[in-house]
Order: sequence, then structure tokens, then C-alpha cells
Amino acid sequence: MSTWYVVWPGMLLLGAALGFCGGLLGIGGGILAIPVLALWFGMDQSVAQGTALVMIAPNVVIAFWRYSQHHPIALKLAASLGLISILVSYPAARLAVSLDNATLRWIFIGFLLWLIAYLSWQLYARRAGDAPPRILPARWLPLVAVVAGAFSGLFTVGGGTVSSPMLVRLFGYRQAAAQGLALCMIVPSSLVAMATYTHAGVVNWWLGFPMAIGGLTTISHGVALAQKLPDRKLRGIFVLFLIVTVALMLPK
Repeated sequence: MSTWYVVWPGMLLLGAALGFCGGLLGIGGGILAIPVLALWFGMDQSVAQGTALVMIAPNVVIAFWRYSQHHPIALKLAASLGLISILVSYPAARLAVSLDNATLRWIFIGFLLWLIAYLSWQLYARRAGDAPPRILPARWLPLVAVVAGAFSGLFTVGGGTVSSPMLVRLFGYRQAAAQGLALCMIVPSSLVAMATYTHAGVVNWWLGFPMAIGGLTTISHGVALAQKLPDRKLRGIFVLFLIVTVALMLPK
């Protein structure tokens, strides 16, 4: 621990970069932090996910606050969706910490590959002038909270990556507004997941804490930029972001 003055500056800068990406894409930056921690620090998949949560939890709180300023969310809706995500995220997090690391990593990679394929098809379909997506009524929004809670608990970062496309595709939200509502579901489930991972002893607070501080300094700037970008460009950045993540996570 005596080398904190060597390690912490780099972790602060890493957290700042990831926090900006998280604010821009509405995902807390953790989806890229996990492979970085696994590769640079040799962490097991579960430890990398738990440590990333230290940065994710405060970042998503700030990001949700900033997004809600541009896209207000009804308090009753936020509370109900948040409660559902909590009820689902706890058993999902318990399952994650019980899996072996190789299995957990390949499940995560498979999820990201599916998401890349889906979002890429969505971008192509819109360019080709396909019919607008089917819009579901708002009473089906709890389904998104269930999915967000499950992925937040299992992967610590999956809630935002899967719920934002669902809100855009199925409920007709604009990309930035969808990312704001997705954060509403991620905030409580991330806190529950962090408590579960901490209890299981798979969190490196020594590295996670400076990343969290760095992320808090830049996440608001990412949110501000997200409000200025066209929907299509924001989705394209999202896809590229996921491709980089998968490339980092594949076994070398």
C-alpha cells in the first residue's frame, strides 16, 4: 500500500476516461472497466466486476441526476422500476459470485456479441427505411426493469446496455431519454449488487476507489455531450464501444 502515490494517479485518469464514456453512453463506464481490470491487473472475472462496481455505483447516481434534468422522470415510475430492479438484482448477483470465472466471462462475452449484432441490425434497418418499430404500452415497462436488474446483478454492468435498446426499440424513446430512464433502474440494482459482491469478498476497494473519484470528475461532461449528438450517431458510438470491449475480453 506504500506505493499508492504511484498507482492512484493512473487509476484516477482511468476512472476519468471511463466516467466520461459512461456519461456519454448512459452505462456508468463499467462495461469497459471490467476487461481493463482483468487484463492490466490480472483479476478474476468476478473480482473485476466487483471492483468495477465501486466506480459504477456513484457514477450512475450522478449520471441519473444529470439525465433527469434534461428528461424528467415521474417519481412514482422511478420508484416502482427501481424496486423491481432491486428484487431481481440480488439473486442474480448471488448467482454471479457462485459461478467459476471462465464460465462467467464467456457468458458476458456472449451477451455482448448478441447486443452488438442486435444494435448493428437496428442501425442498418433504420438506414434501409424499414417500418418504425412496434411500440409497447407503458404498462410493460416493468419488464425492462426485470431485465435491467438481472443483468446488473449478473454482470454488474449489463443493465444499461440491454435496457436502453429495449426502451428505444419497444417503447419509442429517444436514445438520450432511454439512457436516462435506464439509469433509473440501474442505480438501485447497482447498489444492491455492490453489497452482494462486497459480502462475497470479491471487491478490490484499493483500486476501485480512485477510479470512482476520477469518474465523478468527468461523467457530467459525457452526459452534456450526449444531449448534443444525433440519435443515430450515439447508437453508432455505442456499438463501437461494445466491439472494443469484446476484443479486450477475448482470451489471448
